[in-house]
Amino acid sequence: MFRKVLIANRGEIAVRITRTLHEMGIAAVAVYSDADKEALHVRMADEAYHIGPAPSAESYLRIDKLMDVAKRAGCDALNPGYGFLSENPALPEACERAGITFIGPPASAMRAMGLKTAAREKMAAAGVPIVPGGPAGDVEEAKATAKRVGYPVMLKATAGGGGKGMRLVHKEEDLGPALDRAKSEAKKAFGDETVYIEKAVIQPRHVEIQVFGDRDGNMVHCFERDCSVQRRHQKVVEETPCPAIDDDIVRKMGEVAVKGAQSVGYFSAGTFEFLLGQDRQFYFLEMNTRLQVEHPVTELITGLDLVREMVRIAAGESLGFAQKDITRRGAAIECRIYAEDPATGFLPSPGKITRLRTPSGPGIRDDGGAYEGCTISPNYDPLISKLCVWAPDRARAVARMRRAISEYVVAGIKTNLPFHERLFEHPEFVAGNYDTGFIDRNRAALLEGCLVADEDRARLAAAIAVAAYRSQNGAPKNGTKTEPRTGLSPWVAAHRARLSG
Repeated sequence: MFRKVLIANRGEIAVRITRTLHEMGIAAVAVYSDADKEALHVRMADEAYHIGPAPSAESYLRIDKLMDVAKRAGCDALNPGYGFLSENPALPEACERAGITFIGPPASAMRAMGLKTAAREKMAAAGVPIVPGGPAGDVEEAKATAKRVGYPVMLKATAGGGGKGMRLVHKEEDLGPALDRAKSEAKKAFGDETVYIEKAVIQPRHVEIQVFGDRDGNMVHCFERDCSVQRRHQKVVEETPCPAIDDDIVRKMGEVAVKGAQSVGYFSAGTFEFLLGQDRQFYFLEMNTRLQVEHPVTELITGLDLVREMVRIAAGESLGFAQKDITRRGAAIECRIYAEDPATGFLPSPGKITRLRTPSGPGIRDDGGAYEGCTISPNYDPLISKLCVWAPDRARAVARMRRAISEYVVAGIKTNLPFHERLFEHPEFVAGNYDTGFIDRNRAALLEGCLVADEDRARLAAAIAVAAYRSQNGAPKNGTKTEPRTGLSPWVAAHRARLSG
């Protein structure tokens, strides 16, 4: 087993990984940017190393800096978490050259599934159902593809994710401008402007299957998660089981996902995402070759620790269980608690948390990356925590989440807690009747009394951008410079001092 693991990430997921590593008796090494010197993941780690300025491109996305830290700290493995470099095959390849084990899938599988157009072709060849679609290199090609599959269509970035580079188009005259915007956004977000077209499935549910396998080709699925409650193509709430399908559909989706993963030589944790139509037909969207943000709900219903399992597989151990050994119990729901203001169209609300009280009690799990007095940086995703509940059935899970949200207190910044309060009171959501367009269709009810005019929203967005720039580029107080800190975190050092005393 590994002795010391570098966590190539920050925030909530770095804290989550640290906890499992400590349970396994493995030392956790953190990295941090200028903006994260006092972050919770730094304080909880056994060692922490500075890797650069606040912008991700100069810190968390620098493979050379990560490799340097891994060597200096004497790490024998690296865990990428999710986001940042977690799906970049260059990272596991760099780890291999440095003699460091990558805790995740092989680079070959990442490359096979990384570009969505290539992944669609591979999955179609493996018998996985895909949404009809095709290329959109220029306007004429896009029009030809759209005419063949039929409107409405969805433009998607081939290297994309998180809703970037996506546009829904209902008629041909809107295709050209939408293509230009999608390409521009894709280029800015991923460095690749290539987009393609898929037939738009109307009012679908977004359902995904968790897969897990070892290096010997053993592969299982860990059931489904419904991720349909989204804003701007970003997931906000996830739950399992999916309220709209039965065990037979789950079994079929699971079998397809396992087959697809095996076709590319996959091992470790991964997720197959599907669109589920109103006719209960499902279509492959993409594969995420990493741990998902919403993995806790799967852990709650199966009893698995997916982070622990990933570490075991990376260390060369076998899966140790078969499909028949995986059972699920009860229902689980996750709410993403963001530092964002629903009244401004969910614009980020960075700043200092002056008060923080997280819920507790039976069936509550809060995977957080913040603490009272910390600052939510404008430089990164504004996720504060993932609030999760478990209960014997969905009705009680909804009631438990409603109670948990009522206990959650965050002061000093705006959060999306008021939105979640309204969501879990909405009769259609409570009944399980929702799809990916649910928030847009119910904005008045979900954002009651909170909405502002578009021009005010634009001014607020500009003010946030200016504040973020000033916070990162203002002159240091008293003309002093903050020196990068390495070595033991202050909390760990203090704890060890007490033990030695």
